[in-house]
Amino acid sequence: MASMSSPGMAAIPEATVARLPVYLRALRTLQDRGTATVSSEELAGVAGVNSAKLRKDLSFLGSYGTRGVGYDVEYLIYQISRELGLSLDWPVAIIGIGNLGHALANYGGFVSRGFRIAALFDADPRLSGNRVAGLVIRHVDELDEIIAELGISIAVIAVPPAAAQSVADRLVAAGVTSILNFAPTVVTVPDGVDLRKVDLSIELQILAFHEQRKSADGQHPRGARTVRSALREDPVNPDPDAEQAQVRRPAEPPIRQRSASELNEVQPA
Repeated sequence: MASMSSPGMAAIPEATVARLPVYLRALRTLQDRGTATVSSEELAGVAGVNSAKLRKDLSFLGSYGTRGVGYDVEYLIYQISRELGLSLDWPVAIIGIGNLGHALANYGGFVSRGFRIAALFDADPRLSGNRVAGLVIRHVDELDEIIAELGISIAVIAVPPAAAQSVADRLVAAGVTSILNFAPTVVTVPDGVDLRKVDLSIELQILAFHEQRKSADGQHPRGARTVRSALREDPVNPDPDAEQAQVRRPAEPPIRQRSASELNEVQPA
């Protein structure tokens, strides 16, 4: 999805939509400090973005602030919350109640942001009937019925990679139109269904890239160990240690050259 829009407003770029929750978090931090108005520079600093980008993003909401004064913190919170749909109560389903599913179900921060965990599902029949965060875990076979009964349109996938696509298909068939996928695999959904992906391993790999670049030339990053089994040998610059580890046949002894006197002792037949 490239952009979103509200009646009477221009379409909002997807990149801007992704930054709105960041601005909202920064504004709530400022509100907790007792800040009533904030300049674009100060808000950008708290949010960790460029002030020019922030001003452009907020202009899509019709909010330009007041010259010399800045933005009204409370009203800007209202504007962003309204645009993000946080003035509504959103019931959310979690599919996959393993360690991650448990953690998500028990997280208390969703409620204050307008999201209510309303249903938990798992394919393991041994978990059915157990309670997590006050909710009964249902078997996935009940998914269609419960989704329809509770009017759930947002769901979280927290299952192993091999099961993620089939779970997504079942959610779409049940009427879910927004999915947050935590499974480390590619999931496809039809047009009209919004899909967001959270892959912690990818984020860690990006951090590892930057950590490696911070290290001095030829030096291992602090705490990192070489894992040879994780990488293939470089075909251009092979690992010298690997070459030395190869089994070599012992060299054959050199052929001894006989002296002239020894040759003279040999009599012809």
